[in-house]
Amino acid sequence: MSDTKKVFVLGMARSGYEAAKLLASKGYNVIVNDAKTEQNVEQVKELQSLGIKIVLGSHPDDLFDNTFEMIVKNPGISNNHKYVEKAREFNVPVINEMELAFRYFPIGVTIIGVTGSNGKTTTTSIIYDILKKASKSVFFMGNIGYPVCSFVSQLKDKDIAVMEVSDHQLCNVIDFKTNISVLTNLSEAHLDFHGSYDIYKNMKKRIFNHHTKSDIAILNLDDKELLSLTDNIESTKKYFSSSSSNKLSCSIIDGYICYNNDKIIALDEVKIKGRHNYENAMAAIAVVKELGVDNNVIVSVLKTFGGVEHRIEYVKTINNIDFYNDSKATNITSTQKALSSFAKPTILLLGGLDRGHSFAELKDYLINVKLIVAYGESKFRINDFAMEYGIPCKVVDSLEDATEIAYSSSSEGYVVLLSPACASWDQFKDFEVRGNMYKEYVNKL
Repeated sequence: MSDTKKVFVLGMARSGYEAAKLLASKGYNVIVNDAKTEQNVEQVKELQSLGIKIVLGSHPDDLFDNTFEMIVKNPGISNNHKYVEKAREFNVPVINEMELAFRYFPIGVTIIGVTGSNGKTTTTSIIYDILKKASKSVFFMGNIGYPVCSFVSQLKDKDIAVMEVSDHQLCNVIDFKTNISVLTNLSEAHLDFHGSYDIYKNMKKRIFNHHTKSDIAILNLDDKELLSLTDNIESTKKYFSSSSSNKLSCSIIDGYICYNNDKIIALDEVKIKGRHNYENAMAAIAVVKELGVDNNVIVSVLKTFGGVEHRIEYVKTINNIDFYNDSKATNITSTQKALSSFAKPTILLLGGLDRGHSFAELKDYLINVKLIVAYGESKFRINDFAMEYGIPCKVVDSLEDATEIAYSSSSEGYVVLLSPACASWDQFKDFEVRGNMYKEYVNKL
């Protein structure tokens, strides 16, 4: 890469900040542009001290032209953004910070990429914890909240990079390649961003880009749509399943998670419960076994791994009412899994950004739901859904109001579950902020 070329970073946030720093360290002339004026002041000052130009508050028509070598785009920004469309006209590549970082990775780094509609964060976290426990030189990065660019200067030959990879990130990759890729499952999500389910699925398939027989694909044998999607990939395929034990890398046999038919751990010893979590654990086992990890290390981690923040996270018990934070449930399938985890009477907090998706697929999971509290942009459609299926529903404006109503409407032995089935962006910056605010509201009760 030439050190005289210009690069346009579209979107600040954590990924834009780290991408800009990496580019400046490589001698590039960098412009960062973000429509939001509210940014981390210290980060802005740091970038400016590196000679980086920062333009905030708008996307001026004349700011981007054909003199740039590439755009490094924040994954959350639409691929129909005017600068992205201009880039296509100018044949300027549009990549993201993950692709940028990959181009500077040292030779010899093993890359593990985990994607899927649900279970990405849990699976990635288990893989990392097991490899760390096994004394591997391993780094945890990606969509989990740690930009890949921030690790480039630390990585060396024989290190392992464990990445959570989202469909938004896979939109703008060119050379990016993993050594081991996991696809946990598929269900409809982010259709407002991609335009169709087929496009979304094909973005997920890019986790296997540039694979050969020497690369490994870890696949969910129980997901027929996933198997169809990956039928023609070049990877060596390994499987996990919670319902079949035929010729699998990882399966459940007689109440044990097994690897190649050898018992690893009894299900009742696994701290995180539920079929979906057993599948996440099996996917992780299939990965770490490719790297030679002993069973005793795997068992030690699975006995103590308590789950991921904002994913069916226990918050507090007040007057024998249990509060759970599942803010990471931004789609219907995630909420289905959360509801399946509880046999107690449940009050469900549902709502957020209205993407127009149907809530009807929740109907078979509402057997224990005594009340839905609907809030946010999608509250009226949720109320219509609840009325159609005879579930009591209360409509409020904010998550704080929803939390208070849920508490006052519950009785001893109830579960109050935030599992919104919607993105957070109508009222919150991201699902993490939403989950943290919910925990604050619970702690104030």
